[in-house]
Amino acid sequence: MSSPKSPPFLYREELPTVPPTHDHSSLAVYLALKGYPELGADNILNPATIGEYSRIVGQVCRQAHLEFLRLESASSEEKLAKRAWIYQLLIEIALNTAGLEADWAKIPEKERVKALSFIREEVSSLKEERSKVAEPVSAKYIVDHILGDMKKVMSSNPKTKSMLAWMAEKIEKKIDPAFPASSFLFEAVRELQANAYYKMSKLGLCRFGNDYALGLRWLRHMGFVQVSTNPVLAAEAYKDDPSLWDRFKDYLKKHPELVENIEKDPDALAMAATLIALWPNMEVLRPAAYLLDFQDGMVSYQLNPNVADDVEGSLRDAMRIYQLSEDYFRRYDAYLLWGWPSHLERGRPNIVFKVAGSSEASIEITRRLESLGIGTNNTVTFTVSQEVQLILAKIEGRTEAVKRGVRLTKVYETNMGGRLEAHLREAKAAELILEALRRLEQPEQALAELAKRLGVPGAEPGKTWRAPTGWGYSVEASSLEEKAYLTASQAYIRTLASEALADFLLKAGTHGKTLEEVMAYLKRYEEAISLAGTLVAQRVWWIFFSDENYPKWISYLVKNYSINPTQAEQVLRGIDVLPASKRKPSDTYLTLARRNMTNTEFPNHQLNVHLEYAEKGLRLEDYDWSITRKHSPEVLETLLTIEDFRKAYELTPELAKTLKEVGIYGVEEMGTGGLKPNEWASFGSRTKTMKGFTEAYNAFREECIRKAREIL
Repeated sequence: MSSPKSPPFLYREELPTVPPTHDHSSLAVYLALKGYPELGADNILNPATIGEYSRIVGQVCRQAHLEFLRLESASSEEKLAKRAWIYQLLIEIALNTAGLEADWAKIPEKERVKALSFIREEVSSLKEERSKVAEPVSAKYIVDHILGDMKKVMSSNPKTKSMLAWMAEKIEKKIDPAFPASSFLFEAVRELQANAYYKMSKLGLCRFGNDYALGLRWLRHMGFVQVSTNPVLAAEAYKDDPSLWDRFKDYLKKHPELVENIEKDPDALAMAATLIALWPNMEVLRPAAYLLDFQDGMVSYQLNPNVADDVEGSLRDAMRIYQLSEDYFRRYDAYLLWGWPSHLERGRPNIVFKVAGSSEASIEITRRLESLGIGTNNTVTFTVSQEVQLILAKIEGRTEAVKRGVRLTKVYETNMGGRLEAHLREAKAAELILEALRRLEQPEQALAELAKRLGVPGAEPGKTWRAPTGWGYSVEASSLEEKAYLTASQAYIRTLASEALADFLLKAGTHGKTLEEVMAYLKRYEEAISLAGTLVAQRVWWIFFSDENYPKWISYLVKNYSINPTQAEQVLRGIDVLPASKRKPSDTYLTLARRNMTNTEFPNHQLNVHLEYAEKGLRLEDYDWSITRKHSPEVLETLLTIEDFRKAYELTPELAKTLKEVGIYGVEEMGTGGLKPNEWASFGSRTKTMKGFTEAYNAFREECIRKAREIL
C-alpha cells in the first residue's frame, strides 16, 4: 500500500473546551487520535504523579494497542492517519522520557528506565500486529513526517544546514525499512543523548535557547528552554514552512475584522502572522515553563520596530499580544494541565517581549512591562552601558511586581556580540581601506579591484555601486568614501585576516613592508575583535551575577527598594544575560555559566558547536563557568584602540556612581566613556541592525497583506 500524496494525519480535529476524560493515559490516547500526540505526551509530565510515571506509560501502551487493533475496521485513510498518530504518541513519550524533560519533572531514574522499555516493547509489538493486519505504511509515514519537520529548519537557505537537518540525515541512514518506528526510536534517542547541547544541559553548564522559530521540540529534549525571534526569523519560518500561510489564512477567516481593516491597521496582520508562528513554540515550551516555575520556557516576541521608540505604542502592542496569547492558552491549558495541581494558574503566556534598546524609550518600556509581571528581553543591545542600564530598569520594575505578590518570570538581557564584532570589523576595515586610498595614485581603480576580488557586485570605477551589506539591506555608494564603507561590509570582509585586504594594504605601503607583516597586523585585530562580544558579556555578567557581586546586589535591593531578601533573590535570579548572534563555536563555549545565563543559538551555529565537540573531542567540563575566564591583556589593549569598542565596553559616569553605591569594586578602572542613553540611537551596530530589522518587518507585513487579500 503506497502512501497517499496528501498526508491525512496533518488534519487535526477541533478539541472540545472541556477534556472528556478521567485519567492521564486516556487523555493521552484521546489527544493522539484527535491529531495532538505531542500534547498527549506532554500532559503526563505531571509533577504530582512522578512516582507513577511508568504505570501511566504502561496504561497508555495498553490503550494505544487496543485502539490500533480497533482501527482495522476503519476506512483506509482514517486507519493510516490514526495509527500514525498512535506511533507518534509513543515516540513523543519516549523522547520526553529520554530527554531533559524527565529531569525537569523530577521523574526517578528507575521510572524512566521502565517507561522507556515499555515504549520500545510496545512499538515493536505494534510492528508485529501491523504486519498481521496488512498495514505496512503508518509507521514509515509518521517517521518520514517527523524527519521532514526536522529538515525544514533553515531549508529555504541552501547555503546553510541546521543541526536538526544534520541529525535527521544521520538518523535516516540508519533506519531499518522493515522496522521503521523501532529503528527510528533507537537511533533518535542515541543521537539525542550524544549531542553536545544535551550533555551541557545535563551537566548544568548553562541554559540554551533557539534563535529560530522552527524545530523547537527536538531542542527541548536536549535542554533548550528559550526561543528568540525577530522579524527576519519570523519571515524565514514562513519560507521554511509555507503551510504556516494556510494557518494564517484560516485564522483570518475566523477573524474577518483583520482583513476588513487592512489599510487602517496593517500591523495587526503582521502581529497575527507572527503569533501563528510563535504559538506552537509557546506550546512546546509550556511544560518547561510550568515544571520550572516560569523560570524557563519563555518565548521572545519582537515588538514592532516601527514603534520601538514610542513608549505608549510599544506598550499598547505588547498588551494586545499578551491578551491574545492569554485567551489562546486558557483553552490549551485545559488539556496540558488536566490533572495537574489546581493551584497552578492557567493561561499565563510564557512570553517575554523583545524591547529594542534603540533609544531611551526602551528603559521606560522595560520598567513598565516588568512591573506588570510581563517579562522583557532587551535586544539591539551591544554595549555594557546599554545592558547595565536596562538590567537596572528590569530590577526596578520587578521589585514593583514582587511587592504585589506577582510571580516573576525568567527575563533576558541580550548581548548581540556577533553584531558588535561585525560592526567593529567593518569600522576597522573601512579605516584601513580609507587610509590606504589616501596613499594610492589611482584610488578609484584600486578600490574597484579590491571590491571585485571580495565579490562586491557592479564594482566598476566611475559608476554608482548598489549592493547588499550583510545586515539585511542594500546601499548605494557613489563617493569614494561610500564605496570604501560598502567594500568593508560584513557581506564581503568576513575576517580582517583576508589576503585580498592584505595585498591591498601592502600596495599602499601601510602596516608592513611584507605580506607576512601586514597579515600579522590584521590577524592581531581579527583575533581581538572576535572576542569583543564575549568581553562585553563577561563584564555585564560579572557586574551583577558573579559570586563577588551577587550578594551586594541583594543587600542593595533590600536597602533601597524596601523588599526582603527572599524577594530580592526572586528579582535577581530570574534575569539572564543572553549571548546572541553567534558567529563561531567559541562564542558559545566561552560564555557558559550555571546561573543567570542563557545562550541563544542559530540552527547552523548549533551544528558548528556540536561538531566542535564531536570532532575535536572537547572535554565539556573544561568550559564550566567559562564566563569567568581571563583573556590575554593584549586582546583588550588592541580593542581599546578602536573608538567604538571603548563606547561598548566602558560605563557612563551615572552608571559608575550607581555601581559604587552598590559596592562594586574596580569601577574606576572600567572607564566612563560608554554610550549614554541619548547616544544609543546613533551607535553603528544599532543603526545597521534596526535598519535591517525594520526593512525585514515591513517586507513581512507586505506579504501578510498580500496573503490576506487573497481571501477577500
